[in-house]
Amino acid sequence: MEIMGHFLLKIIQFVNFLLDIYMWVIIARAVISWVNADPYNPIVRFIYDITEPLLGRIRRILPISMGGIDFSPLILIMAILFFQSVLLSTLQKAFTG
Repeated sequence: MEIMGHFLLKIIQFVNFLLDIYMWVIIARAVISWVNADPYNPIVRFIYDITEPLLGRIRRILPISMGGIDFSPLILIMAILFFQSVLLSTLQKAFTG
């Protein structure tokens, strides 16, 4: 059982790492939208492709846009931080004792 606990702990840490990377990609997307980068650049397209599914859902559910400012990246980052701090840390504490 101890091996399974270590395995699940490593999975939780890996998910936490992926969420950290995704949060930085969201920040990069926000910065790219401010500087009006070339939409045909492969890096810009990659960033838009991996962030738009979640950001688009947030915009459909909560159309919060005041003065042309899109708050969906902020809402998604707050949701990721909540998920990391509440759910993942609780699971991690359960497996570490």
